[in-house]
Amino acid sequence: HSTPTRDRTIDPRPHPSSAMNSAFVSTVAPGAFTTSAPSSFARSARLTVAAPVAPARPARVAPTCVNIREVRDRIASVKNTQKITTAMRLVAAAKVRRAQEAVLRTRPFSTTLQKVLGGLLKRLEKEFIDVPLLEERDVKNVVIVLITGDRGLCGSYNSYAIKKLDSRKKELEAQGLNVSVIGIGSKGAVYMRNRGYESRRSFSCPQRPTADDATAITEELLAEYLAGDVDRVELIYTRFVSLISSEPSVRTLLPLTPTGIESEGDEIFQLTSKDGKFAVASEKLAPEAPEDFPSDMIFEQDPEQMLGALLPLYLNGQVLRSLQESVASELASRMTAMSAASDNAKSLGKNLSLVYNRARQAAITQELAEIVAGSL
Repeated sequence: HSTPTRDRTIDPRPHPSSAMNSAFVSTVAPGAFTTSAPSSFARSARLTVAAPVAPARPARVAPTCVNIREVRDRIASVKNTQKITTAMRLVAAAKVRRAQEAVLRTRPFSTTLQKVLGGLLKRLEKEFIDVPLLEERDVKNVVIVLITGDRGLCGSYNSYAIKKLDSRKKELEAQGLNVSVIGIGSKGAVYMRNRGYESRRSFSCPQRPTADDATAITEELLAEYLAGDVDRVELIYTRFVSLISSEPSVRTLLPLTPTGIESEGDEIFQLTSKDGKFAVASEKLAPEAPEDFPSDMIFEQDPEQMLGALLPLYLNGQVLRSLQESVASELASRMTAMSAASDNAKSLGKNLSLVYNRARQAAITQELAEIVAGSL
């Protein structure tokens, strides 16, 4: 037999004239050269070349159907979530309108009360006034009234008010004052209970505050203040700025100051629509001018007694106004949060639809390729 060379292809099949060639054929990678081990049938090693091996056919992979089903179910879930958030946004908008109507209905009484109080204070400005609600005391015990919501899904409304409570409480305690809290709204009450704050009492925060709700809170505050258990009462509420902005604010409820009553202004917000979108129109109102009582007017009761009877009504009106403004801020925050959630759900649904269409197209292309390959 002749000796094989590198550039010559050798048939691996055994030669018919010799059977010992089969002992020296090995299966290796195509194009590789190996030297077989010596045996009793040959004196020298034979150089052999393995035959080319056909590539294995890839196995059929079909997890695409499962992925398509999962994506389709997720698209349906996102669409349902979008419907819910859109409905909640519209409900919050309707409640904002009702809150505005309630503010407008109570405004005439508040305006008249402020004018009468201003006139009485002007009449008694040169006299000694012995009214407990106007008396300045040495402050040792402070009560903070915190207004939060009863529900969530309203963005950062509750968290901002709670952060304001923490910062104000630290400031007062740094001055050596005893601080206790009265919570209005379940979110604030739960937070105070978890943090171990000294809570005197808690009230619920209705979506439509009424004069009766404000009266219950005012009577509790007046009872503690007049009994001497509290030297100052502060209120933390959320001031309504716009549909996308609200600001936690701190104001002193007790003791009252004559200058604060006379310079108390007002601002009315009205929910409107512009270019198919919700908008807010605000109107700032100047403080009401004090009622000008004639100098020869004779009061059946002492003006000081009248002032002492009207101040609780004024305090009740301020609490009611703060409740209404906080509820309006909560509803506006819920509108903004639900609007953002609806936009995010819409964007997510669009991206999932693209993924679904691509996966479906890939599955169809794979099936067509397998059909074509099977027919060849």
